[in-house]
Amino acid sequence: MSNEAQAQASYYFHFLAGLSTGVFSASLLQPIDLLKTRVQQSQSASLLHSLGEIVRGPKPLEQLWRGTLPSVVRTGFGSALYFSTLNALRQNVARYNIVASAGAVPRARGSSEYASSSLPRLSNLANLSTGAVARASVGLIMMPITVIKVRYESTLYTYKSVWGAGAAILQTEGAKGFFSGFGATAIRDAPYAGLYVVFYEQCKLRLGQFNGVNPLSDVVTKNMGSSMAIGTNFLSGVLAAGLATAITNPFDVVKTRLQLMPGKYGNMVKASQQLIKEDGFRSLFDGLGLRMSRKAISSALAWTLYEELIRRAEGKWKETRAVC
Repeated sequence: MSNEAQAQASYYFHFLAGLSTGVFSASLLQPIDLLKTRVQQSQSASLLHSLGEIVRGPKPLEQLWRGTLPSVVRTGFGSALYFSTLNALRQNVARYNIVASAGAVPRARGSSEYASSSLPRLSNLANLSTGAVARASVGLIMMPITVIKVRYESTLYTYKSVWGAGAAILQTEGAKGFFSGFGATAIRDAPYAGLYVVFYEQCKLRLGQFNGVNPLSDVVTKNMGSSMAIGTNFLSGVLAAGLATAITNPFDVVKTRLQLMPGKYGNMVKASQQLIKEDGFRSLFDGLGLRMSRKAISSALAWTLYEELIRRAEGKWKETRAVC
């Protein structure tokens, strides 16, 4: 197999793995996402109040999964694009030592890998940079779906369908309405993704050392079995998501308000000032518990499944190649 064909196969591996994990996590965790939107749309909307309204209303289960279609499209294809883009960036940084060439980080050591992972090992700066660039790029592409999703989940709008929501936004706000809150979204997602990758890789390193595995070895350790690798990746995902979510939650609140009421809040700076003035500094952390719970579970599930699928797919591919 040529290098070009190998690269193309690797891209498809990562795209399909990301798509599968994104669809699964979005479908499973949609109720948490919906409740977060309801809590963030107004200072007076508490978690128990929002949940009570849904439970007491008609078809509570259907209402809890309201907005699942745009969530699945956004998270499924968003994850597919994100993981495949992130992998391409990480592979290129590792292969050509792009960051190292500027004297910013030590040069990578060949094809070293973590014992619980088949992904390349990079410096903290390289992990931060590649994660942020990949997430910001994908966020721009998926922004229209994000706006439709948030509006459809909110009680501030009475859209009858996802398609009706899209048509209404286009009619009243034009094409720019589909990019409401992009600044806040990018400032939330880029640091979150970068910090997540840094924390995730560091947690894997520490947990690997705790389990008696040397993840910095140039030779992939074979002692870490599949179950230990899955456990290490899942716990690392939970810890990384919790830390990154807490740091970036204010941007998530601002983003939600801008997407729900762009006419009132205007831009990110004005929205932040108005939020603090009207609802206090604590309002910037509305929905933190819900977002942290969802992010911890979804990120841990997505990255664990993604890494395991990639490990198995590449293992099968190497076996097939060895036979040939």
